[in-house]
Amino acid sequence: MIQEVKKHYGGLFEPALIEEINRVATFMEVPEGKDLMQPGQYIKAMPLLLSGSIKIMRPDTEGDELLLYHLEKGDTCAMTMTCCVGDTKSEIHAVTETPAKLLMIPIGKMEEWSSKYKSWRNFVFSSYHNRMMELLESVDNIAFNNMDERLEKWIEDKIQIINSKHIYTTHKEVAQDLHTSRVVVSRLLKKMENNKKIKLHRSFIEVL
Repeated sequence: MIQEVKKHYGGLFEPALIEEINRVATFMEVPEGKDLMQPGQYIKAMPLLLSGSIKIMRPDTEGDELLLYHLEKGDTCAMTMTCCVGDTKSEIHAVTETPAKLLMIPIGKMEEWSSKYKSWRNFVFSSYHNRMMELLESVDNIAFNNMDERLEKWIEDKIQIINSKHIYTTHKEVAQDLHTSRVVVSRLLKKMENNKKIKLHRSFIEVL
């Protein structure tokens, strides 16, 4: 496992911290669509993402969910860190969007490493900042953009994450991410197809 740690974090963390991560972290390889965290759970470990993508969503009282941000290679989840530090229950739903490889860090190490390793402290602060910027972007997107623009932004983000212009998903799944109805998504996707931006297939969306 230490080779994976060095590959992804060797230029970021001190050698001594790399050794500690290798010693205490639990390696996980999970398939697409795997629930990693549910609302109401206590967090016992913090994830470091080695590969793949994870969706972080916020559920409402009616069971619908709003996409907050994505985690990709080298990222960790600021909201998970907050729950770890405060020993509070999770208020988010985390699910793998693609197959992913993770290192799970015991929460007891977070405070210890923050005082022991400058690189870890900087990593935590940087992670908070990056996730906050993504949250603000999501809020701006909801508040100031119409659904056409939100859907186009969702498609742009998706093709970057999966590195493909073929997006295998359903209209219902897109609607869930955007917190709208399937009917609205289907209508807007058809409009985009008529404008030659995409081509709709039975099981995927092709971006032109």
